[in-house]
Amino acid sequence: MSRVIHTGQALVDVVVEVPDLPVRGQNVMASSATDYAGGSVTVLVAAARFGADCVHAGAHGTGPLGDLVRAALAAEGIAASAPPVADLDTGICVVMVEPSAERTFVTTLGAERRISVDSLATSEPRPGDLVCVTGFSLALASTRDPLLAWLPTLHPDVVVVLDPGAAFAGLPEDVRAAMLEVTDVWSSNSEEAEDVLRAVGEEPPTDLADLTTAVAPLLRGDAVAIVRDGPAGCAVRVGGTTTYVAGFPQTPVDTNGAGDTHTGALLAEVAAGTPWVEGCRRANAAAAIKVTRRGPESAPTAAEVDDFLART
Repeated sequence: MSRVIHTGQALVDVVVEVPDLPVRGQNVMASSATDYAGGSVTVLVAAARFGADCVHAGAHGTGPLGDLVRAALAAEGIAASAPPVADLDTGICVVMVEPSAERTFVTTLGAERRISVDSLATSEPRPGDLVCVTGFSLALASTRDPLLAWLPTLHPDVVVVLDPGAAFAGLPEDVRAAMLEVTDVWSSNSEEAEDVLRAVGEEPPTDLADLTTAVAPLLRGDAVAIVRDGPAGCAVRVGGTTTYVAGFPQTPVDTNGAGDTHTGALLAEVAAGTPWVEGCRRANAAAAIKVTRRGPESAPTAAEVDDFLART
């Protein structure tokens, strides 16, 4: 079976629940604070809980934060292919969650940014494997340059999946172009899709299916494009046809990691041979379950999604 390999940053999310964001220079009291392994770990945990064979190809630190990341990976049977970075710990992302479930982030830099072509190559992608890249990796030279050197060397049948994130549209044009030239699957939310179209001088369509169709020509070959719109679901373009896949609206308690859960669940389904449209339906259900739970590590299992769909 194909594997899900992630090259992105594994961080420790310090999640604090706040009544609202503080005014500049002021303070608010958090009702809770919890440390989780986040970033690329969230995608991999979701994929592993759907039965995928998963590998983290990014960097992780030497210290208690790196230990937390490795423990979270090991608990789900996820391999970390690269050795720890000596004398530097993993960074953190402070996630402030408001009662509306809206999130605000502050991220530090640590060992997760110390990758190389050689460290990425320890994951040994094989034909059929799905290799995930986040746009946040392309925002700094320390992770961008090794990735853009390594990705073109992969076997043509390795599937490169881009989760652009908010950073991608604002990257230099040559960086965007180099990444899109090796991208086989685009998976983003609607705002990220709109932003990249504006960056190339196109006016984004308002319809989700039309928006997804508009993104596809930016990618290489007959690429797959998925654009999510939260509780409304997503649209997927594959084989020249765009399909809207309805979501499952829930009352959210924490939306942190919902998009990553969708991506991980979808890629696990595809790795197991599920068609893209059905994979999106199941990924929509996984994300719907996740937003009713706290913490980025709260992705459901495939069996929980089976039960959810049977009751919906």
